[in-house]
Amino acid sequence: MEIKEKIQNLIENNDICLFMKGTPDSPQCGFSMAVSNLLKHLNVTFMGVNVLEDEKLRQGIKDFSDWPTIPQLYIKKEFIGGSDIVKEMFEKGELKSLLQEKKLI
Repeated sequence: MEIKEKIQNLIENNDICLFMKGTPDSPQCGFSMAVSNLLKHLNVTFMGVNVLEDEKLRQGIKDFSDWPTIPQLYIKKEFIGGSDIVKEMFEKGELKSLLQEKKLI
């Protein structure tokens, strides 16, 4: 399976998909930990995909989204953004509203 297909499948088969460094239980960078913790705080189920396990995946997600940094959050197949965007949305209540609108909380 090509890396683009793998990424597409992960996004399509998980309502909330977080491409991150490390895992939700053991993040390997502060930005990944921050986004993971915000999702945990909102008590939503999400798929954490560890890009450190596969260099092709790590580069592939950047190419896929045309976004240079990790973490990257997808909700219902829509690219939301990276750490700064997700944090700002959380602080404004927009992340919770979006999750409610998508019937995920």
